[in-house]
Amino acid sequence: MESTNQTASVTEFILLGLSAHPRLEKTFFVLILLMYLVILLGNGVLILVTILDSRLHKPMYFFLRNLSFLDIFYTASSVPLILDSFLTPRKTIPFSACAVQMFLSFAMGATECVPLGVMAFDRYMAICNPLRYPVVMSKAAYVPMATSSWEAGSAASMVQTSLAMRLPFCGDNVINHFTCEILAILKLACADISNDVISMGVTNVIFLGVPVLFIFVSYIFILTTILRIPSAEGKKKAFSTCSAHLTVVVIFYGTILFMYGKPKSKDPRWADKQDLADKLTSLFYGVVTPMFNPIIYSLRNKDVKATVRNLVSRKHFTQWCLEDRCPWSSVPLGCFHP
Repeated sequence: MESTNQTASVTEFILLGLSAHPRLEKTFFVLILLMYLVILLGNGVLILVTILDSRLHKPMYFFLRNLSFLDIFYTASSVPLILDSFLTPRKTIPFSACAVQMFLSFAMGATECVPLGVMAFDRYMAICNPLRYPVVMSKAAYVPMATSSWEAGSAASMVQTSLAMRLPFCGDNVINHFTCEILAILKLACADISNDVISMGVTNVIFLGVPVLFIFVSYIFILTTILRIPSAEGKKKAFSTCSAHLTVVVIFYGTILFMYGKPKSKDPRWADKQDLADKLTSLFYGVVTPMFNPIIYSLRNKDVKATVRNLVSRKHFTQWCLEDRCPWSSVPLGCFHP
C-alpha cells in the first residue's frame, strides 16, 4: 500500500495509558482527580490574590500569575484525557484532536520555561541592584517579556506539531502513553524523523538550555551578593526572597532531567517496569509539579499568605472591593538592601 493511502487510513490514535495495569487505574483516577482539583483551586486563588491586592502588583507576582495561568491551561489540555483513559481501556482520540492536544501541551510547557528564567533575573535585580530595580523591571519591560514568552512558546509548538502531523503513519496507531506526547507520536511514524529530531533539539536548547543557563548565572551573582552580607539574619532574609522560586526551578527542571535523561535498561525483563516508571514520571511532571507551584509560593511568602487570609474574610474582601489599595512600600517587593 502506498504511503499516502496508509497515512489517510490513520484517522485516530489509541492511548494505552495504564491499561496494562488495571489494578492501578482506579487508584490513580482518584489521586489525579484530587490533584487536579487542587491545581485549579490553588492556581485560581493565586491568580485572584495577585490581581486583587495592589501590594502584589509587582513583576515577580505578575510572572507568578502567568505561571498559574500556564499550569491551568497545561493541565486542562491533558488531565481530562488522562482521567478518561483510566475509565476507558484503550481510549481512542481523533487525529485532529490529538494534534490540538499536543500543540497545547507543548506550547504551555515551552512557554513556562521562559518566565522561570525571567523570575531569576527579577530576583537578581532585587537583591544585587535594588536601586535600579524599579527602572529595569518596570511594567513597560516585564509585560512585553511575558507576551513574548507566550508568543515564542506557541510558535515553537506550532512548528513541532506541524512537523509531527505531516509524517506518514503506517497502520500502527497505538500510543503507549496517557496523552498525545510528541515523542510517542514520532515513534509511530514510518518515515525519516531526523528533521523532527533536529528541530526538537534546537527547541530544547532554546526553551530549556537558555533559561537554565540564565537561572544558573543569575543565582551565582545572587549567592555572591548574599555571602557578602555581614549578618546571618541579613543573609537569611535575602535568601528567603529567592527560596520559593529556586524550589520550583529544582522541581520543574529536575523532573524533566529525570524523565528524559535517565538511562534506559536494555534488559527485556525490566521493560514493563521501566515503561510503568516512565509513565508515572510523566504524571509527576504533568500533574504534581503544577500542584506544587502555588503551594510553594503560598507557604514561602508571607504577603501571599496574608492576602489569602484577608480574602477569606468578608470584612476585608468588601474593603478591597471598595478601596483603592496603595503599595505599602516604595521598595520593590522581595528586595533586600545589603
